[in-house]
Amino acid sequence: MTAKPRKIGAVIVDDEELARKVVREYLQFYPEINVLAECANGFEAVKKIAELKPDLLFLDIQMPKLDGFEVLELIDQSVAAVFITAYDTHAMRAFDVHAVDYLLKPFGEERFREAVTRALTQIGRRAPSGAALTRAALQPGEYVERVVVKDGSRVYVIPAEKLDYVEAQDDYVCLKSEGKRYLRQQTISSLESALDPTHFVRLHRSYLVNLDRVVNIEPYTRDSRIAILKDNTRLPVSRSGYARLKELLEAGK
Repeated sequence: MTAKPRKIGAVIVDDEELARKVVREYLQFYPEINVLAECANGFEAVKKIAELKPDLLFLDIQMPKLDGFEVLELIDQSVAAVFITAYDTHAMRAFDVHAVDYLLKPFGEERFREAVTRALTQIGRRAPSGAALTRAALQPGEYVERVVVKDGSRVYVIPAEKLDYVEAQDDYVCLKSEGKRYLRQQTISSLESALDPTHFVRLHRSYLVNLDRVVNIEPYTRDSRIAILKDNTRLPVSRSGYARLKELLEAGK
C-alpha cells in the first residue's frame, strides 16, 4: 500500500487581515500545504511556530512588537521563509538572511506560485543560526538597536542602550539588563559585531560592556585591571581590552 505524502504545514504572519486572506486563498490551490495558523504580530508568530513546528512560513517584515527579521532569529532555522511586504527596501536583507523568496505587495497568483515552488524545494534544508542572521540582516555601518531573547514561550525585547554587559558562556551569552539576566544562544563575538562599537567594548574575551555603565577602572593585580560599573559590578579587563576602553573613554571626553 502506497503511503500518503506528508502534508506541509504553513503559518501566515501579517498584521493586515486582508494580506493574510490573500495568501490563504492562493494556498487553496496547493492541497499538499496545510495552513496551521495565522498570526497578526511577531510575538504570536514565535509562540505558534514553536508549538506547531511548520515547514513553511509566509512572513511580513514590518509588524508591531517584533519585525520579520527578529522572528527569524527566534525560530527553528529549518523553516522555509517567504517574506511578504509592501516595501522593496528590505529585499537585499531578506536574501542575506536566506529567505526563500521576497514577494512585494500587491502580487499576483503567478508570482505567488513561483515563491511556493521555490519554497517546496527548500524545505528541510538547514539555514544559518539565528545569531548569524542578526549580523546578516544589517546594512554596512548599521547596528542592532535591540536584542531579542526567547525563553520557553516568552520573548523579551532588550533595547541595546539598556544592556549593562554581556558575558560569554560557551555557545551562549548572558545578557545583563536592569538587574535581570537573559540567556541567548549566540557567541559573544557575533553579538559584538552587531552592536555599535562606539558604545560597546570588549573588555575581556568573556565580557562585552556598555561604555555608559563604566564609572572607573582600577588596578587589580600587577598586570591586570577591573572595570567598576554603576551598579558596582566588577568585570575583568585584559590588556587589549584596557587599550580599547581607554581609547573610547578618551574619545568621549
